[in-house]
Amino acid sequence: MNRSAEIICIGTELLLGDILNTNVQFLAQGLAQLGIAHYYQTVVGDNPARIQQVLDVACQRSQLLIFTGGLGPTPDDLTIETLADYFGVPLGSGPR
Repeated sequence: MNRSAEIICIGTELLLGDILNTNVQFLAQGLAQLGIAHYYQTVVGDNPARIQQVLDVACQRSQLLIFTGGLGPTPDDLTIETLADYFGVPLGSGPR
């Protein structure tokens, strides 16, 4: 496995260009400053099946996955549930 990071941006609004993806610029610069190699940036819409396909590929080629987007309050933000399902982690009620 490649010892590198991959930035995965989730959100249909990013994919369609409705908003500028400034998060990826900030993250890429931060990785470079830390000396962490990253060779891939992926943008995927709010679709659980496509997010899982991205994860299949990303897990094969990168050791560190950084997610941004898809965490907002809109009904199509399924990122947390999709990631928990993919990695087999139950969703809890949060810190107590």
